[in-house]
Amino acid sequence: MSDFVQNRLIVVVGPTAVGKTGMAIQLAKTFHSEIVSADSRQLYKEMTIGTAKPSARELEEVKHHFISQVAVENNYDAGQYGRDALNLINEIFKNERTLILCGGSGLYVKAVLEGFDEMPDIPERLRQEIIEEYNEKGLDWLQQQVSEHDPEYFKEVDQKNPQRLMRAMEMIRHSGLPASSFRKKGKRSLPFDVIKVGLELDREVLYDRINQRVDGMLEAGLLEEARTLYPRKSLNALQTVGYQELFGYFDGDYDLVEAVRLLKRNTRRYAKRQMTWFKKDEEIQWFYPHQFDEIVSFINGK
Repeated sequence: MSDFVQNRLIVVVGPTAVGKTGMAIQLAKTFHSEIVSADSRQLYKEMTIGTAKPSARELEEVKHHFISQVAVENNYDAGQYGRDALNLINEIFKNERTLILCGGSGLYVKAVLEGFDEMPDIPERLRQEIIEEYNEKGLDWLQQQVSEHDPEYFKEVDQKNPQRLMRAMEMIRHSGLPASSFRKKGKRSLPFDVIKVGLELDREVLYDRINQRVDGMLEAGLLEEARTLYPRKSLNALQTVGYQELFGYFDGDYDLVEAVRLLKRNTRRYAKRQMTWFKKDEEIQWFYPHQFDEIVSFINGK
């Protein structure tokens, strides 16, 4: 067996606010490694506070990849990320034995480990047309459309995530084929070992941390960040929890108190959907965030 095959990719996943960033940094220091982010929003340069990016100090402690890399105007999807991230991982493994892949975006982790078939290029006009229809008709309409045209994909997708549903609609309308037809049916063979670590907390504790995190984001200037992005609110990258609630406030749909309530509620719901996604993967070994020594022992025992 070659040294290259013995390289290890440690995958750290879990819901928002559970402590993935801190754990990934601890592991990277322990294994003298770097971190590849698998977060579908921390990718974007302009989205910082609302995506809970690692702090400047944390970014100095350990080298991170795929943080603040793409402009919000760019249409950068999971398929493109998966190809770019895997190329980078293989390049880093030429000099390093261990690498950390960390993030809560299950589809992005899947894109690296399993891959997707080549997705068709979507005309910008069609993309904007679907975004406008969603803004006018709402999530229920979007869910109904995807359920009707691609029931297989609808069963698997995060049904509350408008970006994923709009992406499916783009492929359906552009190609005339269901989005599920572009997804690989089998796992790709990877030239390195994969060790999956999941972080979890009791629900009440996690939800309290989420509420505290939202309060902290607002104190750090989330409202001002969202206001600078408001003119571009129709962009695909901004169809996400943390910004949409504040855009509704700017639109005059409700007051700031209600916007904050919705932001906390929707973030909690997002965390629940993340756990539902990751719990389906039987290869993930679950730990509480304080169990660092146990996690290191688990990794070293693989």
